Amino acid sequence: MTQADPRSRILTIPNAISFLRLLGVPLFLYLFLGPHEWGWAVAVLAIGGTTDWIDGYLARRLGQVSRLGELMDPVADRLYILATIVAFTVEGVVPWAFTIALLLREAVLSVVVLVLRRYGVPPLPVHYVGKTATFILLFAFPVLLLASAADGAVASVAHAIGWAMAWWGLVLYWVAGGLYILQARSVVRAKQPAAAGGSA
Repeated sequence: MTQADPRSRILTIPNAISFLRLLGVPLFLYLFLGPHEWGWAVAVLAIGGTTDWIDGYLARRLGQVSRLGELMDPVADRLYILATIVAFTVEGVVPWAFTIALLLREAVLSVVVLVLRRYGVPPLPVHYVGKTATFILLFAFPVLLLASAADGAVASVAHAIGWAMAWWGLVLYWVAGGLYILQARSVVRAKQPAAAGGSA
């Protein structure tokens, strides 16, 4: 009797944490755009950002790495970033130039994923540079929100720190995107001879 693949497990502690992170996205949007409870919105965003590494750490520590977890973790990261940047742009916290630069990167990588799927390749693992960029951006966003909500010296300090982190995170986000494209190109090139040989 064969044992089930442990990577196919669904009910794990890391997956539960990732699922809770996903639930935080609509909660953040409601608090931020609905009743304008920016304080609570900052709290949700900060918790979602600081727990970004916990699910992956626990998965490796507890031996509970799963395919579902590998899928949910980057999805949660992207949803947090996209939801936050759209909400911030609507409320005037960040300019459109920053938003367009970030959304353009997501659009480019979406095309790359479609190309990979055409060759029967699943989405590639997230590069550590991408994880670093995500962490920096998720750290910068609550600080930028604090800068918009606060006054005086607190606002000035938060503005300086928040934008320094935001632009640095955006640059790393694009660097990670470039690395992803190079990885995808190598995979596609390796697939092409096999595809040509199979059709001969």
